[in-house]
Amino acid sequence: MESWILPLFGGVIIGLATTTLLYFNGKITGISGILGSSLKKPTPEIYWKYTFIFGLISGSLIFSFFYPQFFNYEIPMGMTAAVIGGLFVGYGTRLGSGCTSGHGVCGISRFSKRSLVATLTFMISGMIAVAVVKLF
Repeated sequence: MESWILPLFGGVIIGLATTTLLYFNGKITGISGILGSSLKKPTPEIYWKYTFIFGLISGSLIFSFFYPQFFNYEIPMGMTAAVIGGLFVGYGTRLGSGCTSGHGVCGISRFSKRSLVATLTFMISGMIAVAVVKLF
């Protein structure tokens, strides 16, 4: 199979999913916002967020059952580094008022200048972080 087919297929699925959520619920598919607000006291208006998160988790589990080779990788860092990195990501999504899925996928497609700036900031910061890690 060509190396570009699976990423293209994944991108189409993400595009369809975000469009469907926006069309039927009027909501943006920002994972950090969905997850963050679902940790608050449950209200009937946010039950869709629990369903969304359940779909992400169960879909991944089902996919890993049928295609375990896509989940056969090693993370080249210890648990401490992974937790610290996760905390930085969480802080960054709060600081940037969203994550790459909200700004990069949904915001840019709606021609949001704020999302364009946020996405460029995410990408440049990620490139700098990789360069710094590779140096040390």
